[in-house]
Amino acid sequence: MYTQLYFDYNATTPCSSEVMDAMMPYFKDHFGNPSSSHHPYGWLARSAVDDSRAAIAEILGVEANELIFTSGATESINTILKGIVRKHRGKRNHIITTKAEHKAVLDTCAFLEADGVEVTYLDVNSQGLVCRDEFENALREDTMLVSVMYANNETGIIQPLDYISELTRANGALLFSDLTQVLGKADLRGVLKLVDFACFSGHKVYAPKGIGLIYARNNPDYNALPSFIQGGGQQKGQRGGTINTPLIVGLAKAIIHAEEILAEECLRLQSLRDRLDEGLLDIELAVSNNRHTQRLPNTSHFSFPYVDGGSLLTALGRRIAVSNGSACNSASVAPSHVLLAMGIDPSLAFASIRLSIGRYTTEDDIEKAIDLISTLVAEQREENIMWERRGKL
Repeated sequence: MYTQLYFDYNATTPCSSEVMDAMMPYFKDHFGNPSSSHHPYGWLARSAVDDSRAAIAEILGVEANELIFTSGATESINTILKGIVRKHRGKRNHIITTKAEHKAVLDTCAFLEADGVEVTYLDVNSQGLVCRDEFENALREDTMLVSVMYANNETGIIQPLDYISELTRANGALLFSDLTQVLGKADLRGVLKLVDFACFSGHKVYAPKGIGLIYARNNPDYNALPSFIQGGGQQKGQRGGTINTPLIVGLAKAIIHAEEILAEECLRLQSLRDRLDEGLLDIELAVSNNRHTQRLPNTSHFSFPYVDGGSLLTALGRRIAVSNGSACNSASVAPSHVLLAMGIDPSLAFASIRLSIGRYTTEDDIEKAIDLISTLVAEQREENIMWERRGKL
């Protein structure tokens, strides 16, 4: 068993015991293929999938036939962006997104650009928000899709989807929002009324890795997304491949449980997060990169001048699990593209860490994290001659 503190819940969450218990019968006893329609093994599996889809739809405030199960948010993003381009080719050829999106969106947009699609990458302001005037000016007659994530995976900053949705619909374009980080941390019913497409991933909400979800609004003016994965015609032809009954059951159980404890858990997380912010701001010259705007209740993001970010992460890694950004981009040696998009100096962006807490974080964990980070930042600075000279420069 690891003895580290875990402060990286935005990267992934542990699969909860109630989710494991819900899935186990469908690995062993009720193992049938949901597409096997001529015997009880298939009927039981199909019923479990249908019940799971209905339960998730009720919690999200959408129709069950608007949900498509996938392997995760990355597949969902590829399905949505590439599917919309396929549907609109010859009519519209322009996508708007932001420079602060998840790499799964940015890399997919780059792929589409190489195939002839025009993409506008909007700047964000120092608070990480899209500016209304810049967004409105970017809309064109041939804009087919706007892709703006609701809550950033690195900073937790929440975007103003209300006016983005209003302007997008007035332009006749479609709106997609990556809601991966928000599931289980906010009521999404109102948010989903603003968008045409959204994506989710189970392992961010105490469900297994390898299961995700697409929300695709029933739109009489827009037919269903073309299948990204062909083969078998499952899920009404929108996603081929054997339906993963155990993981779908697990995802539903995770979402149901998150809904049951949502209000209480959000207040608890926000209280712990605020104490974490307070403690880290006591470190000399510490900078919060997300404290002054609306954000997720579990996410803090700090920069520490006169500290080498790589060395700090290495030192922290022996005692506490944190990150310097998205786990999907951890192999990069460049500073966070999200922080750079916010106009943060590259040297400060290099010296930044994201701390994301979750269901199993305690008050004691918070105090230990504050003490540990404060100590290690001080040790790192002692080795930096520029720290000694900071008041003389």
